[in-house]
Amino acid sequence: MRAVVWDGPDTPMRVEEVPTPSPGPGEALVRVAATGVCHTDLHVIKGEVAFPAPGVLGHEISGHIESLGDGVEGLAVGDRVVGAFIMPCGTCRQCEAGRDDMCEPFFSQNRLRGNLFDGTSRLKRADGSRLSMYSMAGLAEFAVVPVTALAPLPDGLPLEESAVLGCAAFTAYGALARADGDLAGRSVAVVAVGGVGSSIIQFAKHLGADPIIAVDVDDAKLEAARGLGATITVNSTTSDAREAVLAATDGAGAELVLEVIGRPETVELGVSLLREGGQLVCVGIAAGGATAAIPITGMVRRGLTITGSFGARTRRDLPEVVRLADEGAFDVSRAVTRRFTLDEAPQAYDLLDAGQIQGRSIVVMGD
Repeated sequence: MRAVVWDGPDTPMRVEEVPTPSPGPGEALVRVAATGVCHTDLHVIKGEVAFPAPGVLGHEISGHIESLGDGVEGLAVGDRVVGAFIMPCGTCRQCEAGRDDMCEPFFSQNRLRGNLFDGTSRLKRADGSRLSMYSMAGLAEFAVVPVTALAPLPDGLPLEESAVLGCAAFTAYGALARADGDLAGRSVAVVAVGGVGSSIIQFAKHLGADPIIAVDVDDAKLEAARGLGATITVNSTTSDAREAVLAATDGAGAELVLEVIGRPETVELGVSLLREGGQLVCVGIAAGGATAAIPITGMVRRGLTITGSFGARTRRDLPEVVRLADEGAFDVSRAVTRRFTLDEAPQAYDLLDAGQIQGRSIVVMGD
């Protein structure tokens, strides 16, 4: 099969011919239709998040089941599926408590070592040398995925564009699930409206939030956010974002703020947009050991809550994300703004790094 191989920071990614992997027990081999292009991959590519090279990135996919490992029930060869980037083992302490998003083997084996749960990778180069897997290593024509991370895809949803359900939509849904209480009629501000931020806007609109305030530095992204349901847009380079949020909320500030880029200045901005008793949900992954300065006394006296949200709870939430998309709460076709071939994948990440991708782009295997 063809796969995009990453040899480490400051080296170009290249398309190589590598052996097609085989699924182990509890796993499926998916013929990949499309893979989403995400900022988290970009952090790995740039060396801002530690991950062992060489490897294959790409962590949200759609496709068809090609073959199944031993012990798999409920899926069949040929089924249309989407795969989430958090691949829970299903048996560790966190998974048994329903916290798939905190799965211990996923983080210790996959995110730190590039393995699946048995401590080995399914991928290797043509010369037999090992390749790490970032989640399911979806920048390839085939991917081995634990079936705990797969959900059936209804016929009514487009196959390729639905790849974004496994991270962009999945992460957005998980972030809003962290909010305290019903969102209907509540003020929501989203700081950074790329792939995940624009997905949050779609779900927030469906859940009845009002107003929905989009904050970014790119007018084109803000215009796209308005089309997805943002009622107010603010370019923070030309307007005072805090003043704009106060004006939109009768001087109170937003009840819920979601920060989706992982930069110290945007986390600090997010805190400043909150009303008393408000909640900030931090979604963006930061580069390296980046930290943000939070006014401690203000946080304490004003009763603010700051919550981290890494994805969602896969076995429970991925089927719900798919169901909501099938009902029209999340439009995958509008979420996807650009398509690239596998050979063009390195260019897609260059454009993402340059801030030239609105919404979410996908790498399509069949084009």
